[in-house]
Amino acid sequence: MRVYLGGTCNGSNWRKVLQSLLNKNIETIDPTIPNWTTEVEKQNDKKFSADFCVYVITPELNGFLSIANAVDMSNKYPNKTIFCYLDKFGGKTFNEHQINSLQAICDIIKKNGAKVFSSLEKIAEFLNSVNL
Repeated sequence: MRVYLGGTCNGSNWRKVLQSLLNKNIETIDPTIPNWTTEVEKQNDKKFSADFCVYVITPELNGFLSIANAVDMSNKYPNKTIFCYLDKFGGKTFNEHQINSLQAICDIIKKNGAKVFSSLEKIAEFLNSVNL
């Protein structure tokens, strides 16, 4: 199984944490690149060949494209989209207003038919249980 790891970049280590929780037979695709160039599109294309696309948003987030991508994928490919936000991570915390907005995003993604989880452990539990 192949899993695309979209979401917060900006030096966040959530991908490494999630990867450590996944079964060894799960291949992860890390789209993180050092500079935003045309390489972004090449990395983005990899999400279409993945069995699941995971989008994790942490308070380390600088831009909003990952959120837009998560909503877009949940609309177009709900069966393969997974979303999660971590209100505390990397020594940072979302404020109450940001959490309310993220909850509204979760509601949209759920209504689109995609999965929403509240932790990296719950994502790993789900992915580890999938038999493709």
